[in-house]
Amino acid sequence: MTQGGTPLAATQDSYTAMVRQKRLYSGIALLIFVILLVSGFRVANARNAGGFFDGLHRILDFPADVVSEAWEKRADLLGLLWTYLPDLIETLNIAAVATLLGAGLGLLLSLLSTRGMALWPPLIPVFRRVMDVSRALPEIVVALVLIYMLGSGPIPAMIAIALHTAGALGKLYSEVNENADLKPVDGLSSVGSNWSQRMLLGVMPQVAPNYLSYGLLRFEINIRASAILGFVGAGGIGYELRNSMSWGPGRFDEAAAIFILLFVTIVVVDNISSAVRNRLSEGAKS
Repeated sequence: MTQGGTPLAATQDSYTAMVRQKRLYSGIALLIFVILLVSGFRVANARNAGGFFDGLHRILDFPADVVSEAWEKRADLLGLLWTYLPDLIETLNIAAVATLLGAGLGLLLSLLSTRGMALWPPLIPVFRRVMDVSRALPEIVVALVLIYMLGSGPIPAMIAIALHTAGALGKLYSEVNENADLKPVDGLSSVGSNWSQRMLLGVMPQVAPNYLSYGLLRFEINIRASAILGFVGAGGIGYELRNSMSWGPGRFDEAAAIFILLFVTIVVVDNISSAVRNRLSEGAKS
C-alpha cells in the first residue's frame, strides 16, 4: 500500500463504477422488457375479437355457470363420473405409454450424447441437437400434424407426447450421466465388455434412482398434456371435455364431472409420485 492508501481507494472507485455500470445495464434491459411487454399486449389486445379489459368483468361467468348447473343436477354427478371413467383411463394410458416410450428414447439419446459414455463420440453434437429439436416442438403442433396423417385417436397424442418427453428427459438424463463415476465403466472396458454391458452394469446402478424420479415427474406432466391434446381430437377425456364445453348450457354438468375427475386424478398422482421420489432421493443419499 502506498501513501494515503491510494491503491485501495482506486480499487473501491473501480468497483463502485462497475456496480453502477451493471445497474445501468440491468435497468436498461428491464426497461426494454417492460416496453416490449406493454407493446406486445397492446398489439394482441387490438387484434383480439374483444378487448381484454372490456371482458374482464365476465371472467367468472363460465365457472359460475358450470358450478350452478352441476349443483342443480348434482343427483346425476356420480353417474357422470362413472360414465367418463373409461375416458380418464384412456388418458392415463396415453400418458403412461408416452412416458415409457419417451423415457426409453431419452435414455438412449442421453447415453449417446454424454462425453465418456458415447458409443460414437464424434456424433455427440448430432444427438444433442436431436434432443433439442424434439424438446422444442410443442406437443400440440406434432399432434395436429399426426392427426392429419393418421386421423383422430390416441395414437397421435401418444407419439407427440413421447417425442417431447424424449427430448426433455434426454436432457435431464444427460446431466445425471455427467455426474456418474466412470471408474466402473473403465473397469468393465478393460475386461472386454461391449458398450451396452458397460452402460447397463457400470452406469445404470448409479443413475437409476434419478432416472426413475425424473420419469415420475414427467408422467405427471404428461397426464396434463394428454388431457389438453384431447381438445384437438387426440382422444381421451380432453376430447369429451371439449364436446361438453362446446355444447354450452345443458351439458355443463358433464364438464363439471370431467373437471372433478381430472382434478382428483392429478392430485392423487402428484402425491404418489412425490412420495416415491422422496423415498428414491433419500435412498440415493444414504
